[in-house]
Amino acid sequence: MALPISAFIITKNEEARLARSLAALRPWVDEIVVVDSGSTDRTVDIARSMGARVLHRDWSGYGGQKRFAEQQCRNDWVLNVDADEVVTPELADEIRALFRGRTVPEPGAYRLRILTVYPGDEKPRPFAKDYNIVRLYHRSAGSYRDHPVFDRVVLNHTVPKQLRGPVFHHSYLSFAHIIEKNNQFSSFRSRHSKSRATSYLVPRLGIEFPLNFLKYYIFRRHLTGGWKGYYFSLCHAFMRTSRVAKMLEAGNADAHRTGPALKRARPDVTRA
Repeated sequence: MALPISAFIITKNEEARLARSLAALRPWVDEIVVVDSGSTDRTVDIARSMGARVLHRDWSGYGGQKRFAEQQCRNDWVLNVDADEVVTPELADEIRALFRGRTVPEPGAYRLRILTVYPGDEKPRPFAKDYNIVRLYHRSAGSYRDHPVFDRVVLNHTVPKQLRGPVFHHSYLSFAHIIEKNNQFSSFRSRHSKSRATSYLVPRLGIEFPLNFLKYYIFRRHLTGGWKGYYFSLCHAFMRTSRVAKMLEAGNADAHRTGPALKRARPDVTRA
């Protein structure tokens, strides 16, 4: 029996991974809503063929897309899953247990463990520790904030509970895809980051790589992933460093554009 839960997914050109994500949801959720931002591949066809209700919305950023998607859901309990994520059978059983006996839980929210799966692997590295965030929630308990980068549920005085079953995150199709996707994301992040002074960014550029390598390799336990974990940590540390470099580049470009304008204005001021 399908549970009174609406799962929602935002997509763009996800034909390689979407079917696996939808297949893990179809047997037990009442509704799947897919909000697509202009796919040119078979993403929309796949979603419709697997029973999802598909809507189009031009890209407005991660938070804005997810907030729109949750508003389209017909159930009060909603579950957000990305197109490259797969709900494991263990987690599905755990969620079923919350609704056992036709009872609907009191409004609340649940954190889910999102664990990265390396390209070519079927499960996460040993002792994986990546993200633990609210993804299953009652709409009276909170909603996604409309932020271009940070797609997080903001709760209304609700203390979330923890579910143990994980979600497997197949974020990258290949190791080349890691570099490509990280380059795109660092550009996106740099455009939507708060403006910072050069005096702040230059020192940050020097420490960004080692600090983030330690963050991923040690604290997020990619050291248990062998050479794949080492490479993954290097790529993400470089992505974070690239974001700072691109912010510096943008700041220098702005200064360069402003400089000539000021020089042209200065003679007019002198004559006055």
